[in-house]
Amino acid sequence: MTVLEQRGSSRSESHRPAPPPAWRPRVDPAPLLPDAEPYRLLGTDAAGRTGAELLTGLYEHLVRGRRYNAQATALTRQGRLAVYPSSTGQEACQVAAALALKEQDWLFPSYRDTLAAVARGLDPVQALTLLRGDWHTGYDPREHRIAPLCTPLATQLPHAVGLAHAARLKGDDVVALALVGDGGTSEGDFHEALNFAAVWQAPVVFLVQNNGFAISVPLAKQTAAPSIAHKAVGYGMPGRLVDGNDAPALHEVLTEAVERARRRGGPTLVEAITYRIEAHTNADDATRYRADSEVEQWRGHDPIALVEHELAERGLLSDDLVQRVRDGAEELAADLRERMNQDPALDPMDLFAHVYAEPTSQLAEQAAQLRAELEAEAEGADGAGARAAHENVAGEERP
Repeated sequence: MTVLEQRGSSRSESHRPAPPPAWRPRVDPAPLLPDAEPYRLLGTDAAGRTGAELLTGLYEHLVRGRRYNAQATALTRQGRLAVYPSSTGQEACQVAAALALKEQDWLFPSYRDTLAAVARGLDPVQALTLLRGDWHTGYDPREHRIAPLCTPLATQLPHAVGLAHAARLKGDDVVALALVGDGGTSEGDFHEALNFAAVWQAPVVFLVQNNGFAISVPLAKQTAAPSIAHKAVGYGMPGRLVDGNDAPALHEVLTEAVERARRRGGPTLVEAITYRIEAHTNADDATRYRADSEVEQWRGHDPIALVEHELAERGLLSDDLVQRVRDGAEELAADLRERMNQDPALDPMDLFAHVYAEPTSQLAEQAAQLRAELEAEAEGADGAGARAAHENVAGEERP
């Protein structure tokens, strides 16, 4: 029977397709949804479950981090750094991310996350070497299990997924934690990374530091979603919304997410609500797109002050503790200042180091060309020096 004949047939003989099978979601979306409000511990009845040792340790890291940011900013003004993206106001995100990981885990930072690398144990001078313009990275990523600081937005996220997936295939007990800003979530790499991570159930945690602005673009002009954490549901992973200035809360959420990934529970997207107190970088004028009153309002929710208040409530904020922590922070700043004020001895041939495990023919050709130019320059300098010395001696011999 043709289609036309079918249409003209009697009602009893017409084609009656069976109803489609009932659609069901692959996973229940309800457990994946974030809380309606950012998760908090400080200032709530649950704050007491954060141990005194952890709370004191967080406080020490936060104070050191604040001083580190101030010193790095000063070095930029003095011309010792080409640029510095400060994380002042976001120290809780940086510290909690570093402390939530075990030694064998990997941290994947963005360009603003030098403090996270320092909190994980990286030498502060090595952490700033890229921003100084002296080296591609400044440290050995494998030694410290810290991926290179990533300047292009969100490109570190697929790398974190790839490393985590490879570790899982090999049976290694490794979790990757990748940091990104709210601006980075507008990049395709963000969406690709989350999709791959969820499909592969890779042991990776994504921490979005939502500081309100992608340089000058407010979050409302980037996304209409209820929150960035809500986007996790679309990929099939849990989303967590947390107060990014509440260091104990963020540490708890990230630790849970890391351990969930370690138990083969899959990835988690954590959105930390925080604020960038300083400008985007030293080249940015933040007064052009935000009011001073907004900044002052966030200063009232300072991560250091929040932890100090909790320590005081428990009777743990002694004068000795405060002085010891401040002295340690000043020692860090003084050491950083002294070593950053020394001009490093740089070898131009290092440009070709650590680019490829097996250098390409083009790279070898470029290296040979640069080596020849450097040798010719050195010979020219030696010749000029010899002539100058000869002329000086001849001049002294003249009557």
